[in-house]
Amino acid sequence: MSFLSRDATVAKPGFNRWLVPPAAIAVHMCIGQVYGFSVFKKPLAKLIGVTAPVAGDWTEAEVGVAYSIALALLGLSAAVFGKWVERSGPRKTMVASMICFCLGLVLASLSVKWHQLWLLYAGYGLIGGIGLGLGYIAPVSTLMKWFPDRPGMATGMAIMGFGGGALIGGPLAQELIKRYASPTSVGAGETLLVMAGLYAISMLFGACMVRVPPEGWKPEGWVPKESTANLVTSASVSVDTAWKTPQFWMLWVVLCMNVSAGIGILGQASPMIQDMFKVTPAAAAGYVGLLSLCNLGGRFFWSSMSDLVGRKGIYCLYFILGASLYASVPWTQGQGSVTLFVIATGLILTMYGGGFATIPAYLRDLFGSYQVGAIHGRLITAWSMAAILGPQIMDRLSVANKKIMPPDQAYNGIFHLMIGLLIVGLIANLLVRPVDAKHHVKATAQA
Repeated sequence: MSFLSRDATVAKPGFNRWLVPPAAIAVHMCIGQVYGFSVFKKPLAKLIGVTAPVAGDWTEAEVGVAYSIALALLGLSAAVFGKWVERSGPRKTMVASMICFCLGLVLASLSVKWHQLWLLYAGYGLIGGIGLGLGYIAPVSTLMKWFPDRPGMATGMAIMGFGGGALIGGPLAQELIKRYASPTSVGAGETLLVMAGLYAISMLFGACMVRVPPEGWKPEGWVPKESTANLVTSASVSVDTAWKTPQFWMLWVVLCMNVSAGIGILGQASPMIQDMFKVTPAAAAGYVGLLSLCNLGGRFFWSSMSDLVGRKGIYCLYFILGASLYASVPWTQGQGSVTLFVIATGLILTMYGGGFATIPAYLRDLFGSYQVGAIHGRLITAWSMAAILGPQIMDRLSVANKKIMPPDQAYNGIFHLMIGLLIVGLIANLLVRPVDAKHHVKATAQA
């Protein structure tokens, strides 16, 4: 067990810090599979009928609850276990994440075999969701410690992996389902079991590779610069103090508003473009894939840009440009230009992804790197809230609007509401100020 301890992961002199990003990505690409869960919806909704749903089969809505539970537990477990993650180190945390996430997949496979919906919720949702939370924050915290000179780029690399999990997990699951499908099985149970094994190998690879820098390490030739204008501090704040500061809650609102405005589009993308532009389902599926790529690319691009222009400045750009793009979407429909619509919504999704990737570096700027993983864990409860707020606004209002107006006009008022959310986020971001020195931890306490 000493191999899993934090002390065992302290890097030896001469260690190349660029070996850490592959370790982080190896974990995030696995747990990012949750974004590809929709591939399992239709197969799991016809386990008895095999070729079509019959009486006694689960509905797609019932299956989708497992996805919601998993995302909710991501934020909650990250908040609850954040301090343990910082204390135990990334290797032990990554192994714990692997056990929970892959066990969740195994239990989901058993839920298919025994046709027990509660087991799907307990396995993929509850236990797997805890694995998501642990696996999400540990690599991010570690990378920021290795790249104090480029924290935005560092977090972008890891969280880009999470956003890209569906690009691998989705097609992989689809091919495995086809491979194992038979006249008596939809192939989902076997697929979940195989994916559990493959992901366990990848996550263990990441856990073995990961290292933390020795105490006091910094990149050669790099000199920390205190910049009040850019809200960057060389001091540190403990998690128990950080979450009581106004800065924490301003950033909570910032993340919640940014995610709410983007995730609504992501969850309703296919029916939205079909209703607004009458495109085919196949074209709509391609649009969804393109949005996923925008989400993925934005995580690295915008977070890297934040190292140049500052975190506060980049979030101002997210909110102002995002609001402008939302305002332009009804105009693109009026012009009948699906191309302009795709460009506008694609850019919105790059900033949705960028918001995820930039927030850990923003926290590090304000509160230091001492317990930034634990602080990040508590902050992403904003994601849990946004995962409810954004989709519910989009889904419920679009359904209600379709009852009183043509389907192609049902979304325009919602876009204006999203502008309102972004303005709230902009105000919260503008209110962020440096953390008062009275909250800083003394060097002896950090040690």
